[in-house]
Parts: sequence; structure tokens; C-alpha cells
Amino acid sequence: MSRAQKLTLPRWRVYLVALVVLALCLALLWRVTSLQVLPHTDRGFQFLQNQGQARTLRTEPISAYRGVITDRNGEPLAVSTPVESLWADPQVLIQAPHRWAELAEALGWDKARLESRLARFASREFMYLRRHLPPHQAEQVLALNIPGVSSQREYRRFYPAGEVTAHLVGFTDIDDRGQEGMELAYDAWLSGESGAKQVLKDLRGNTVKELQLIRAARPGRSLALSIDLRLQYLAHSELKAAVRSHGAIGGSLVIMDVHTGEVLAMTNQPAYNPNDRNRVSATGLRNRALTDLFEPGSTVKPLAVMAAMEAGEFRSDSVIDTSPGHVYVGGHMLLDPANYGALDLPMIIAKSSQVGMTKLALAMEPNIIRSMYGRLGLGQSPGTGFPGEGVGLLPSYSRWHPIQQANFAFGYGLNLSSLQLAQAYGVLATRGLKRPPSLLRLTDVPEPERVVDEALSESIVDMLRLAVSPNGTGHRANLPSYPVAGKTGTVRKVGANGYMDNKHLASFAGFAPADNPRIVAVVVIDEPSETFYFGGQVAAPVFARVAERALRLLQVPPETESLQNLVEQPRRGRPLS
Repeated sequence: MSRAQKLTLPRWRVYLVALVVLALCLALLWRVTSLQVLPHTDRGFQFLQNQGQARTLRTEPISAYRGVITDRNGEPLAVSTPVESLWADPQVLIQAPHRWAELAEALGWDKARLESRLARFASREFMYLRRHLPPHQAEQVLALNIPGVSSQREYRRFYPAGEVTAHLVGFTDIDDRGQEGMELAYDAWLSGESGAKQVLKDLRGNTVKELQLIRAARPGRSLALSIDLRLQYLAHSELKAAVRSHGAIGGSLVIMDVHTGEVLAMTNQPAYNPNDRNRVSATGLRNRALTDLFEPGSTVKPLAVMAAMEAGEFRSDSVIDTSPGHVYVGGHMLLDPANYGALDLPMIIAKSSQVGMTKLALAMEPNIIRSMYGRLGLGQSPGTGFPGEGVGLLPSYSRWHPIQQANFAFGYGLNLSSLQLAQAYGVLATRGLKRPPSLLRLTDVPEPERVVDEALSESIVDMLRLAVSPNGTGHRANLPSYPVAGKTGTVRKVGANGYMDNKHLASFAGFAPADNPRIVAVVVIDEPSETFYFGGQVAAPVFARVAERALRLLQVPPETESLQNLVEQPRRGRPLS
């Protein structure tokens, strides 16, 4: 046998070797499949399978879209826009130190900041890198393919009207949870429910495949507010200009629909931009119209007169002698700007006579006026649901001192919010019908409650029309195209040592058109300059500018009226309060 023949193997041996190798490959494939894919009752196999899935399968949240907040006409006031948030698995990223400088540069950080963050989260599997990035910026970072770096879809809240609606709408935090205003009050309604999905990831944390939807996200529901954005812009600009021109520290303005109780505009100063809250102060966050309480001053004098007439103690033509222009009560001197002499009730309101109101109050049982205030909503929660809304103070004494009776009649010794004052004047505007105020657009208007006789409230409206005539303190609130009814108010603010002589709060409350009212509005200016601080000087002109333009926007036909139809009385002194 030759040497070549000796080296030649039998063909069957080649086939045997190939068959053995193939069997080994099939056995190995079966083993891997049984461990990773097929269910197995063996505890060891099940453990290994679970461990494999634990390293590759992940459950990721699906953010829910927060509901849109709109004005009554559907104009968006708060919307959510999709953004990307970058995050990393520190335990994976820490194994690629050669990529840290590149990642830090892409994030706009220095390398030391990234290293410090990694050291702080080294024992965890999740840390945020940047939140709420525009999608194209997040893609630029993800394109670097850095181990352990991923992104997740979130939503960022945007407020198209900015500071114009900030105090009412409020804002959310970075996790899209309501923090202020209606965003907080209706957070559960707006939030919706987050969903979840199962994904397959590689060792670097990159999503390889989405396996199944565990729970679909439920978007939040929309919320329609009662405000009209056109009137809101109008009220905001006029109030802002008035606060600036008078050097005041703040103010508020409320416009309410007389027939429904819906708030058509609510604005405050100072304001803030909810889209950029880096410079927001605590004072700027307050919705003063709802949360801040103040002594109403002369704006409640018509309500006290209404209580006196209802009790039968006085009539519209009752005359009170205010001479000599001052009166002493419990050692305190209460005075008018001038000696008005004998005044009937309409002229007491028109001149805003402290002496006249004092003598009226002392002639009655003290709880008569308090009862009227309470029926009109003072000292009670407005029920809007707004966080921190003020209830106010309407005290009741077992024994009323004369000075307490007098103060109560002309607006001291109690406090209320701008919204509560607007609700009370809404009762006069509707000739005795009380409606709860609403910050939401109403589809079904609740039935009003009659709290004052119609004829009695009509008499008070006539007095309020006289108060804005040339004879009244509120003549600057009058309009050439619409008849107005309203009353001014000026109060000294309380300091550490009692009432201050150099700090005031000026206000005006009224409605128009007086014959068939459409809107009621309250203007409050906090601490105007010492030169001009009376309600008739500061707040009444703001009411006039806002009311006329608001009525035109609401398409209320003008009712040109001659002031000669009003009762003319000789001017006695300078009406300013």
C-alpha cells in the first residue's frame, strides 16, 4: 500500500465527524432556546430565564397629555407641547469615561459638572440629564450614541396669553403637576392617566424593540374658563397703566356677567410671566382679586342704606342734618370734607357723607346692617373652588359699641375681596337677585336667589346713578354712551400703629348700563400716590375706560343719555371720597 493511500480517511469517518459537530450545534441552540425563550418548570432554568429578561426587558411610562385650558370662546390659555427629556443609566455611563467630555459639551455643561452628577447617582440606574428639550436638540445628543444615554417623551406647559391670564390660570411644575390657580384647583381633571409599555433594550440601554402596550395613556380633559380673553386683555392693560401712573404698589380688577355670575375678566398687578418664572416674587403670584381682603370703605354705604330702608327706619326722601360737618362718636371725630347741611339719602350716597351715614347707623339696631351684608355674600366663601380664595370677615358682637356701628355703616371693621364686592353689586344690578360667581363657563345657569325686594333695590340703583353724576364723588366713572351706577371708596390702610394717614386703598364698584345692566365691575388700586388717592380720582376713571370698551366688545347698543335727567343738586364742597 502506497503512502497516499495510507493518509486517505474513509468517507464514513468524515460524515461521522460532521454529524457530531452538527449535533453539538443543535444541542447548544436548544439549550439557549430552552433557557431564554421556552417556559420551563425547572427552578434553575426559570431563574436563568428571569435573569435574562431582567437585563433586557423594561417597562417605560407613557406620559399623558394634559388637558387644554381655554377661555369661554375656545381661545387657548394653557396648552401642552411635546418635549424630550434626556436621562442616563449611571452604571452604564460610568463605564465609558472616554465619552464624558463629548456628552458634557453636547449638554452645554463642563466635564466637572457631569462627573459630579455621576458620582452622586453612581449607585442608581436612572438620572436626568436635561429636562424638556425641543426634540431636535435631544436628537443631536442621542445621535452621539453614548452608552447609557436615552430619552423619554414628556410634555411642557405653555401659556399663550402670558401674564395677562397668569393669576387665574396658574402654572404647573416641571413634572406637569398644577402648582397655582386653576391648574392646581383642577389638577385631577386636567392631568389624565399615564400609560405604560414593555420594551426590549440592549446592554447600552438603547431600545431595540417595543414589545407590547401594557396600559394606554388617557389624556386629560379640557377646561373652559368663564373669562373672555378680549376683555381680559382690556382689563389687564388698563389696570397696569393705572397702577403705574399713580405709583401704586398693586391693584385688582374684576368684570362679572350680571345675568350669569360668570367672571368675564379678572386681573391683578403686579403680574408675572408663567412661561418664564425665574424672577417671580411671592407678591406677584397672588391673585389679589380672590385672595386679598380689604376694608371696602364707602362702597358699602349703599348696602347699609338699603338695610335701613328695608327695616322701615328710613325712606328715600328722609333727611339727615349733617351740620356742622362732623360728629363725635365714643371720643372719635368723624367728619365730612365740608358742611353739607341737610341731605336726603340719595345725596348722602352721592356726597359719601360720613356724618350722614353715622347718624343713620346709630338710629338703628346694629345687626340690621350686618344681616344685609351677609345676605349679599359678604363674610361667606364665594365658592369658586380657587385655591386660597378669601372668605372675609363680617364680625358679630354681643354688644355693639357706637363707634363699631358707625364704622360698619361706612365700610370699616369688616373686610372682603374684590370678587365678593362684585357679587354684592351684582345683586343691585339684577334688582335683588343673588347669583354665585363662577370662574368656569356655564352651560346651565343656576336659578338665582332673591335676597332683596325689587322695588327697594331699584331705589338704591337710582342713588348710585346720582353718585356718578356731576354732583357725586364718582362723576369720573360716567360714560357718554351708557348710563352708569356705582360708588367710590377710599380707606386708610392699617399699619403697626393703627390706621395710617399716608397709605390708602382706592376703589370703585358699579355696573352698566344702569337701566338694563350687562356687566358689574370692581376696581381696586392699592396705595396710590399721596397726591391723588381718592377712589373718585384713581379707580373711577379706570372703570369708565374698561366699562365702555367692554360693552362695545359685548355688542351692547349705546344708550346715549343726557345727565340733565338726573336729579340736580347744588354742589356743596368737593366730593372726592
